[in-house]
Amino acid sequence: MQVRVGELARLLGGELLGDATLAVSRIGPLEGATAQTIAFLSNPRYQSQLAGSAAGCVIVGPAMRDAAAARGAAIVCADPYLAFARLTQWWAAQQRGIVPGGVHPSAVVEEGALVHASAAIGPLAYVGSKARVDAGAVVGAQAHVGAGASVGAHTVLKARAMLAEGCRIGARGIVHGGAVIGADGFGFARDAAGRYQKFPQVGVVVIEDDVEIGAVAAIDRSALGETRIGRGVKIDNLVQVGHSVVIGRDTVLAGQVGIAGSSRVGSNVTLAGQVGVAGHLEIGDGAIATAQTGIPHDVAAGAFVSGYPAIENRTWLKASAVFARLPELQRRVRELERRLEELLKR
Repeated sequence: MQVRVGELARLLGGELLGDATLAVSRIGPLEGATAQTIAFLSNPRYQSQLAGSAAGCVIVGPAMRDAAAARGAAIVCADPYLAFARLTQWWAAQQRGIVPGGVHPSAVVEEGALVHASAAIGPLAYVGSKARVDAGAVVGAQAHVGAGASVGAHTVLKARAMLAEGCRIGARGIVHGGAVIGADGFGFARDAAGRYQKFPQVGVVVIEDDVEIGAVAAIDRSALGETRIGRGVKIDNLVQVGHSVVIGRDTVLAGQVGIAGSSRVGSNVTLAGQVGVAGHLEIGDGAIATAQTGIPHDVAAGAFVSGYPAIENRTWLKASAVFARLPELQRRVRELERRLEELLKR
């Protein structure tokens, strides 16, 4: 595929510097780029790579306008990283094309299921009774849509993804392979003999529009009501969302985050890799927790926390700077205690 950079500048709403008729045929990084590559640069630390790159065109921010113009064609955008993300989306869609609708002969679609004519049901996929698959949706190879579940328009369940019975996902979502939406929540009651009796999980999972769920993520169904994932939420690989959890809009959960049952996470929250959230807590809108933070208590809106138990990030940074010196500080304290004891004896 060859595209003129003038067309890409119009698509991105950026200012074009250089020849609008210049054609590029691939997207890629500055390093190793060729004259047919369009690349981007958003971090000033890598500006030294700009002059030496052979990229045919580079997307940059206003601060690097002159440096980019000196080397060749460029598209100046207010946020080059966001512009490149949008370009990548567009480029992938052009290459992928439209997936033709229809049901593969090896798929199973139970009686009473409603599958739109433009939806695609892949090899060995399963769509249960009274399930619904809307226009342009894709149910990939060996993916599972349980009885009474629904898949919104243009949502993609990739190979071996599972949307269990009664659960719903909105429009334009992406569920990667191995993800399980609607497994039973972790609910058990202990009897007098010390044995665990299962608490039936009869609720559902509701996922709103524009949500992406990574590979091998698990979102458990509620015990009674619903587990809800808000519009625009992005969930990384290997994330666990417990039963009855509610997550607000445009929140990001990075790899291996775990959220225990019945907690509420606000909108525009960022939980970095391996953050753990205890059950029945509330994390306010806009809060940020850095990697491996353990959260055993509520977190206020807009807070920036780290460590375990989670404390304000600046306090954590100061404390962590002391950790490596603790053995030496302990030795000095003991020495001071010894000297003080000697003085008191005198």
